[in-house]
Amino acid sequence: MKSLEFHTSLGKFDFNHWHFHFPVPDQIALQMMDQQHRRVLIWIDGHGPYQMALMKAKETWYILINQELRKKHQLALEKSILLRIERDHSEFGHEVPEEFQVLLDQDEEGNGYFRKLTPGKQRSLIYLVTKVKNPESRMKKSLAILHHLKSASGKLDFKQLNEWIKHYNNL
Repeated sequence: MKSLEFHTSLGKFDFNHWHFHFPVPDQIALQMMDQQHRRVLIWIDGHGPYQMALMKAKETWYILINQELRKKHQLALEKSILLRIERDHSEFGHEVPEEFQVLLDQDEEGNGYFRKLTPGKQRSLIYLVTKVKNPESRMKKSLAILHHLKSASGKLDFKQLNEWIKHYNNL
C-alpha cells in the first residue's frame, strides 16, 4: 500500500479531553486498515513521519493531534493542510529506542513478559523510554521496566513501575 494525500484541517471535539484531531475521509481510512491494523504514519505539510492511530467516533474517522504537534506545525482550527498517510508496518507502532531493544534482546524472561502485553501497553512502555533524551537515562528507564515486568510476573502496574524508575534513577 502506497501513501495517500488529502487536504484536511484541524478539528475539535467537544465531548472528551482529546479535543484536537484531523478528520480522515472514510475511503482513505478504510484503505489504511484492516481488522487488526489501525496504526499509520502521517506527514503534516511534508513534515514527519509521525506514528499515529486511526480512530473512529460514531461516523467520523480521525487522527488525534497533541499539543506538541499543534505548536510545532502552527496548526489552527479549520486551516487547511496537506496530510500524507500510509500504513505503519513497524512491529510496535513506535520506533524502539536502541537501549530498550538491546535489553529485550539480552533478557529472555523480560522480553517474554513484554511480548505478552497488549500492543497498547507495549507502545506505552516504549514511549516512556522514547521521551527521554539522555541515553543513560533511557537505559535506566529500560532496566526499570524490565525489572518491574519480571518482579511482577508480567503484570503491569504503573504506580509500582514509577517506584522502580525512581530507584534506577538514583543508582
